[in-house]
Amino acid sequence: MRKAQKRTLQDVGDLFSIKTSSVSNWETGKSTPTTEKLSKLARYFGTSVNYLLTGVDSKDSNPEPASLEPAEIGSFRVPVISYVQAGSWTTAEDPYPVGEGSQWLYTDQELSPSAFALTIRGDSMAPEYIDGERIIVEPALTPMPGDMVVAKNGSEEATFKKYRPRGVNEHGVEVFELVPLNTDYPTMYSDRQPIQIIGVVVEHRRKPRNRR
Repeated sequence: MRKAQKRTLQDVGDLFSIKTSSVSNWETGKSTPTTEKLSKLARYFGTSVNYLLTGVDSKDSNPEPASLEPAEIGSFRVPVISYVQAGSWTTAEDPYPVGEGSQWLYTDQELSPSAFALTIRGDSMAPEYIDGERIIVEPALTPMPGDMVVAKNGSEEATFKKYRPRGVNEHGVEVFELVPLNTDYPTMYSDRQPIQIIGVVVEHRRKPRNRR
């Protein structure tokens, strides 16, 4: 439809102030616009949302193939990896061995190729984060005060804690704490042990909580 109306990828990108690569991903089915964006696209092309998604319109008996296809439970997928795999992280470009995700989570967020998911273990972040729930982590982000982060703590495995900056030391190096939400567990200090931030938690998949 876009080509038939002689619209360019840039035309559509300018409509939403997004990159042309994002528009291309919509057209190839790698991602799907939000409901709001689909409505705006339908108005822009003078058609229906259903037609954009399926290529079928109630008024059209000879529909053309769909230019946009619905993605599977979200637009982007990220691998679920282990704490050991996350702990072997070296750079934001290669945080885990390719293809070693045990499962995949789908999200509507447009994340970097380095994003990954972890299954929460233990109760150090209870009651907000419960054992067995999942988090999605974005290594491309720089943590802000109060962010939840995944970090290397000098051992074989990664750890999940709240990030709290404390300023810089006499050498100009940032000093921060990693704080558990459960006060039964100790706070970690970057000036007392080696800590390297792996990424910022951008999504939390909760389990249904029992009602009392």
